[in-house]
Amino acid sequence: MSITAKELAKRLQLSEAAVSMALNNKPGVSTATRQRVLSAAKEGGYDFTKLKEASPESGPERGTVAFMIYRKHGAVVTDTPFFNQLTEGISVSCRQAHYRLNIHYIHEDESNHRQLKDMPYCNGIILLATEMHYEDFKLFDSLQIPIVVLDTYFESLKYDCVLINNFQGAYQATDYLIRKTKKQPGYLRSSYPIGNFDERADGFYKALRTHGMSASKSKVLSLTPSMEGSYEDTLQLLQAGEEPASCYFADNDLIAAGAIKAFKEYGYRIPADISIIGFDNMPLCNYIDPPLTTVNVPNLYMAQMAVERLIQRINSKEHFPVKVEINTHIVQRKSVLYHPVSRLM
Repeated sequence: MSITAKELAKRLQLSEAAVSMALNNKPGVSTATRQRVLSAAKEGGYDFTKLKEASPESGPERGTVAFMIYRKHGAVVTDTPFFNQLTEGISVSCRQAHYRLNIHYIHEDESNHRQLKDMPYCNGIILLATEMHYEDFKLFDSLQIPIVVLDTYFESLKYDCVLINNFQGAYQATDYLIRKTKKQPGYLRSSYPIGNFDERADGFYKALRTHGMSASKSKVLSLTPSMEGSYEDTLQLLQAGEEPASCYFADNDLIAAGAIKAFKEYGYRIPADISIIGFDNMPLCNYIDPPLTTVNVPNLYMAQMAVERLIQRINSKEHFPVKVEINTHIVQRKSVLYHPVSRLM
């Protein structure tokens, strides 16, 4: 029996979106990942005729959309489930609306103005601005085409913005952690200055105040927002004598995964000794031991909303900037220990 795309994703520990892009020869995955998927597909007897039968929606092309990824200090990694799902969502939505999609990378250096100048004509831009600061948007002010900003928001921006509700997600996660563990939570916080993480910090501290807890009593570990970086940083802190808190909220799943590995190497049990909740709901959450409780981020839906808003902008003569904020929800797994209230209370 031939292997399915879903089974391939599970076997290779990749997102279904990444496997789909690799099989369909779409942008959004690295060459190494594409080759790994194709090799596993051939080995598993995948039915490649399905790809030929699946044709895009008929109809003439209406124009071109540019998906631009701004790279500042490397927090946006282009071979992750987050990026793959965004790219797949944008690609599918553009195809359904009969727009061609081109992907471009803008790197923060002296040549970024030339990069924009040399970019082929497009009807509109979806700008992945995860790493951008407010002053970085000056680069795009001279462009006379619609722009929708994805995954970042600043009050004074003149562009439409589509993002998740980082504040709500972090507040919800911290509140959940407190209610389950009955303990003062610590914070596994990103050492990189990213707007999304700042909003998550606001949500974390708001939840502490809601429960009458002092922010000064929460242990905050500043960690690199990658699995390897978080692991190394946490190891160094433990080696220096850091006494962990009994529970933590992490800015993302990668930070949580790296910290869990380091804690376990030092003999701490998850969640018996330390409970942890992440943020993003990456596929790796199911493969961590124990599986990671986390905040689900609807990346595909966020991408679809960005395309929908951009096309509205392209077809409209008037423009009033809007902010589209998408709520999250908690996915309960096994990394948070439940402490029931005593019957004597």
